[in-house]
Amino acid sequence: MKKTLLTAVFALVSIAAFSQNDLVEIGVKAGLNYSANGDYFESIGDAARDPDRNMGYHLGLFSKIGVSRIYFRPELMYTKTKSDYNGDKFDISKLDMPLLVGIKIIGPLHVFAGPSFQYILDTEFDGISIDDIENDFSVGANIGAGVDLGKLGIDIRYERGFNSNEATFINTNITNLGPSRVDARPDQLIVSLSLTL
Repeated sequence: MKKTLLTAVFALVSIAAFSQNDLVEIGVKAGLNYSANGDYFESIGDAARDPDRNMGYHLGLFSKIGVSRIYFRPELMYTKTKSDYNGDKFDISKLDMPLLVGIKIIGPLHVFAGPSFQYILDTEFDGISIDDIENDFSVGANIGAGVDLGKLGIDIRYERGFNSNEATFINTNITNLGPSRVDARPDQLIVSLSLTL
């Protein structure tokens, strides 16, 4: 899986380095990630009461290859998320690589969807490093919409894993408890600002 991810990184950098065509754009992007645990709408209510509870961020590169109204947009991002599990914080550092197909609807508005590959770099649950993650590599899906205003773009998307990716840890502060589990691939609402170079 690491070899696949490195190949994808090389391909994205190659597209960026050798793009001399009007059909290919490259750029940088950054934004906020909101992770949800359990019921998504219940998590939104919790976020309204405590806005930075499950807030994270991302930054990275994208390439956009367009033919007429349809485009292909591979992205590579470093993402840092945090989730709240009954008052305990679960932090994840990861590489995300969405491979999106989009269509321009009207004017600057476009919609997109596609798979999103995730490779976990590091996890921590309230000071406890977690070594036992079901899969370092997982696949999910992105669906969203955006607006392009010249070189500046804004988009909002929903991300969901195709299945849960559990991380297991043992709480050494409480005796006679079995291992606890948290989801390393929670649902996310992602807001991004992008700049075409």
